[in-house]
Amino acid sequence: MSGIKVAIIGAGSSYSPELIEGFAKLKDRLPIEEIVLMDINEQRLEIMLGFSRRFAEHLNYPVKIRATTDRKDAIEGARFINVQIRVGGNAARINDEKIPNKYGLIGQETTGAGGFTKALRTIPAMLDIARDVERYSPDAWIINYTNPAGLVTEAVTKYSKANMAGLCSGGLFPRNWTVKALGVDPESVRYDFYGLNHLNYAWNITVDGRPITDEQFDLAADHSWSLDKDMVKRLRLLPSPYLQYFYHRSKRVTEQQEAPLTRGEQVQLLEKEVFAAYADPRQYEKPAALAKRGGGGYSEVALGIMDAIHNDKNMWAVVNVPNRGAVPWMPEDAVVEIACNVGKHGIDPLPLHDIPASTWGLVSAVKNYEQLTVEAAVHGDKDKALYALLAHPLIGEYDIAVPLLDELLEANKVYLPQFFGNR
Repeated sequence: MSGIKVAIIGAGSSYSPELIEGFAKLKDRLPIEEIVLMDINEQRLEIMLGFSRRFAEHLNYPVKIRATTDRKDAIEGARFINVQIRVGGNAARINDEKIPNKYGLIGQETTGAGGFTKALRTIPAMLDIARDVERYSPDAWIINYTNPAGLVTEAVTKYSKANMAGLCSGGLFPRNWTVKALGVDPESVRYDFYGLNHLNYAWNITVDGRPITDEQFDLAADHSWSLDKDMVKRLRLLPSPYLQYFYHRSKRVTEQQEAPLTRGEQVQLLEKEVFAAYADPRQYEKPAALAKRGGGGYSEVALGIMDAIHNDKNMWAVVNVPNRGAVPWMPEDAVVEIACNVGKHGIDPLPLHDIPASTWGLVSAVKNYEQLTVEAAVHGDKDKALYALLAHPLIGEYDIAVPLLDELLEANKVYLPQFFGNR
């Protein structure tokens, strides 16, 4: 078997070492010959190349690692293209947080008006990557954890022919909470799972095929976070922690407005510390500061998907994927985050029945917003952008949406050529 080439686009991300570590653990199942790190930030790329080579040697992982700023060079001949880009960097993220807060709205990088603006910046860049994959490595799989993952996946699957796995570590949360509560094998836990990226629910939880008891569910609920535990138990669902921005909206807005720093500003400071460690030629292990960065766990999902596709494992996994009838009332091409069967054949959503009625309205409303946002981002359509903000349950008011949209577009003008004709 010839060796596999893997590309990491956005390799200057502080998360890249998680992938290197995952590849090393799975080296017997994924015979990777070459890892190509690609980024447009040459300084971060050079730092990450040096650290990745030291880290791989520390892990006793003999693999060729090189860096490039040429996307074609990275993609051509690759079997898997891991994408983790952040258009505009943390400076744009901080705007996404602060501007909505001025209007009394949630300011968050994937949810609400902040997630909307991030999607407008990110979708054109992701489509450029997808078209390069079509051109230079048409059988490859894009393994994406660029946020907002659901909107990005919907844009790529609608407007390109590239193979795409839209991933997020959030699909593992119900499993992890159940494992912590009951002390069971992670592989024994299964559940129905439905919703959108960062807006989803798990129920019908089983261990080794047996439904857990009400008491066991309550124990798992006690391990969830960011949401009122009593509410979780009354819902009898395990919701995404990001639902805090819907179910505890007023409280979260106040907390954000009163906080001395936004999360993006905190991350900026953390990344300075992390990259100072990466740049140290004596550093050969992941720095301790990385644990404070948050967002970990995606490499487990990514490696599982790559393993399943390469080795045809017939794997159960939560993935963002076109609906294709799995959720009866959703459009066929609408991307949902749902349990899937993954193998050499691709990624197939598992059909759902008896979806809890308490989830229908919110998921449907946010899907409406997402589909309008994709069209706005692809076509630079300001009317569609306004319709998206009006459709979103966290915004919805015309008198707020109009000035908010103008301010968000102006603040991101350099990243939005589709709206301003500055291609």
